[in-house]
Amino acid sequence: MTGSATSAQRALFVLTILTGSFLLFLVQPLVARLALPRLGGAPNVWNSAMLVYQALLLAGYFYAHRLSKSPLKRQGQIHLALLVLAGLTLPITLADLPPPTAGMEILWVPALLALTIGPVFFLVSAQAPLMQRWYAAHPSSSAPWALYAASSLGSFGGLIAYPLVAEPLLSASEQSIGWTLGYALLVVLVGICAWSRARTPDAALPQAEDGSVAAVGWRKILLWLVLAAVPSGLMLSTTTHLTTDLFAMPLLWVIPLGLYLLSFSVAFADNRMLARVFTQVAPLFVLIAGGFAAASSHAATLAPVIGSVFLLFIVCVALHSRLYDARPDASQLTLFYLVMSAGGALGGLFTALFAPLLFDWVWEHPLLVLAAALLLPTSTLFDWRKLKGVEPQLARIAAAVVLGVALAMCWFIYQATSTEGEMGNSKYLLTLGVGLLGSLIAAWRWMLALLLVALMYAQGGWDTIDASSEGLRTRSYFGVYTVRDFPVQKMRTLAHGTTLHGKQSLDPKLSRLPLTYYGPSSGAGIAFANADRLFGPTARLGVVGLGTGTLACYRRPGQSLRFFEIDPMVLELSRNGTFTYIRDCAPDSEVVLGDARLELARMPKGGMDLLAVDAFSSDAIPLHLITDEAMGVYLDTLSPQGILLIHISNRYINLEPVLAAIAAKRGLSAVIRDDEAAEDLGNNFTSSTWVALARDPARIEALRKVDPSRVWRPLGAPAKRAWTDDHASILPQVRWSSMLGNH
Repeated sequence: MTGSATSAQRALFVLTILTGSFLLFLVQPLVARLALPRLGGAPNVWNSAMLVYQALLLAGYFYAHRLSKSPLKRQGQIHLALLVLAGLTLPITLADLPPPTAGMEILWVPALLALTIGPVFFLVSAQAPLMQRWYAAHPSSSAPWALYAASSLGSFGGLIAYPLVAEPLLSASEQSIGWTLGYALLVVLVGICAWSRARTPDAALPQAEDGSVAAVGWRKILLWLVLAAVPSGLMLSTTTHLTTDLFAMPLLWVIPLGLYLLSFSVAFADNRMLARVFTQVAPLFVLIAGGFAAASSHAATLAPVIGSVFLLFIVCVALHSRLYDARPDASQLTLFYLVMSAGGALGGLFTALFAPLLFDWVWEHPLLVLAAALLLPTSTLFDWRKLKGVEPQLARIAAAVVLGVALAMCWFIYQATSTEGEMGNSKYLLTLGVGLLGSLIAAWRWMLALLLVALMYAQGGWDTIDASSEGLRTRSYFGVYTVRDFPVQKMRTLAHGTTLHGKQSLDPKLSRLPLTYYGPSSGAGIAFANADRLFGPTARLGVVGLGTGTLACYRRPGQSLRFFEIDPMVLELSRNGTFTYIRDCAPDSEVVLGDARLELARMPKGGMDLLAVDAFSSDAIPLHLITDEAMGVYLDTLSPQGILLIHISNRYINLEPVLAAIAAKRGLSAVIRDDEAAEDLGNNFTSSTWVALARDPARIEALRKVDPSRVWRPLGAPAKRAWTDDHASILPQVRWSSMLGNH
């Protein structure tokens, strides 16, 4: 075969791999987006989704490994036949499963996703290793490893295309049809690749001496497994950090996955320059950014987010580069990718399934950062042991001195954080200094790991450890909850992630006083306190999202009250006496467990007069609770004269235009209450933003008149289109200035 023909064949296989990988990772956010109305927005939903995808990827790689042992022509026939058969399940629609029982979400979510996308995802995932195997079958083909870099680049392109192109421009049904057309193109390309290898003799396939696993060695296989598992687990733990404190949306949760995939393109590239650069700076980033991995509270800015994603990318490049350096002969190509996939699945299994059951906090994140430090390629830049004229013993002594100085600097950082001392920029300079000193001793992995542990502790890990040892935290599938007592202030707080979700006074005289976002000047406080004036003495009240149960203390005799809560652990906090609002103020109120939208749809129509939607996943209301379809569920639940309240306080997403667009579409009357004056009443009240909507404008006017001193203003300009289950783009509503710390 001539050089130009070989180049054309390489281009064909690269195009096929790029197309398959693009489709493979475009479908991940697409299916999760379709499932949002049924899954909610808990961060672990995305990790469950990734666990399913990794399991299917592993199955696909195993299929490719086994199929590659057949004659080339037969491989093509079998693979094409199965691709066509799987195509009969398209276009993509959600599997029809009954809702999960409480506590079974951890199994139900993977089952739903596997049944929805399983067949096509399984076969498309096999095409990257299989096409590389087919490409390498020709005697004149070059080494196939760079094609994996192309595969990762295609995967990265698919992920980024979703939030930037597919989600803003296409509805979910249009996305599904578009993906089906892309799948048809892939089948055609695979067919051409199979045809191009139909006459290649099977003897041309690279063969191992004995074709067995033993030819590689179990120690090397174990190394592959670990080097694949740690970056995979770290990617998911970083996802948890991002979506817990910000928003469970594709734009955010595809970032860690995208960077994880992009790292393969750097690590497996023929040109090794970038991989070497990232590997050399990895110890510095592991210390500076990884030093904050055990801190359980951050400033409300993008700084910790940027640090986390940079750390993830650099660590993944470094570990995947070491994986590339440990690659086998091309004869063991499919085995190599199979073990890599198994490692990725193990990392996902640990983070998504076992960690929520084992830990009361996201301890998996600092543990994986520490594991990465122990696995980093040995630095050649500052390896004193290899300097001419330097005795090994002298090198060890010098490294120990550097370690001692760095540990002393960690002690000063700890003093500043534990005593809330003011060090200004000195603290950050000390952290940088520790990182630079740590880079000098990175050739000794145990020293690097020891310094990392000390820095994690100094940068806030001490507080995280104290909270766990004192039993302040509980963890469920839906998040991490921290209950803290402040004896001096006589106050107890509830936080979800790093966001305050409620307070209650420990003073018996004040224990029934609604605090934080629900004070007397808040939108909810005004409406619930005056429910008898608005709807009469037998007003029927409802609240989506239990939290601490604060709104229960606005209930008056004769009124009924029903809460809707998705997490049994939150309900337990009210039942066991941790928070006593319900017990003290409305002991006969009903709490319905389950996704509020699904449970409200089962309620009798017109059965409520006042409904407050106050469900938050850390800092933001889950997306599926603020679409046009969700609004239809709420309105069906309300009486014709009912009022709907929606809590939209949020640091990062401006939801006012979203609700304005839905109100305009449905012809609803709507006003908004910005309770910025709440903080003037004391530290126990928090600024809040509540939107009130009703079918009848007179009901909104009545709400405004019950307390004329509290101003409700009209909603601002609506978004260009109302959010629906089929189409919702969050990008236009992001408060970028808040993310950058400009409040």
